[in-house]
Amino acid sequence: MASSSGTSSGGSLTTNSGSDGDLTALMNERKRKRMISNRESARRSRMRKQKHLDDLQAQVTQLRQESHRILTGVNITTQHYLNVEAENSVLRAQANELSNRLQSLNEIIAFIGGGGDGNSDAAADCFFNPLNYLNQPIMAAADNVFGY
Repeated sequence: MASSSGTSSGGSLTTNSGSDGDLTALMNERKRKRMISNRESARRSRMRKQKHLDDLQAQVTQLRQESHRILTGVNITTQHYLNVEAENSVLRAQANELSNRLQSLNEIIAFIGGGGDGNSDAAADCFFNPLNYLNQPIMAAADNVFGY
């Protein structure tokens, strides 16, 4: 019986060894699957990270292009503003000159019309004198206004 008890112990050890081997194989299989799963997860993570980086680089490119367009628009608008400002200065100078000429003409008409000293022909000759500054053309230009 002792031998049968030893045999049964030996048989149970063999079974336990087989179970241990199966358990070790199962654990190794689980470890291998977990390692494969981790590798796949890491690969997906790297792919997501690369896609995010690509998206950010595309956004940087788009924002740089938009910034360039805006800057170009600002420069064009500034140039238009400067052109209009120069034209306005010329027009102001011309309006001022015309106002002065009108005032002078009104004074002459008043002098001629009022008779002055009674010699209206002399006043008319003075008006039609070619050396009179009123017969000069108006000279105002944008390049003379700012002095840049």
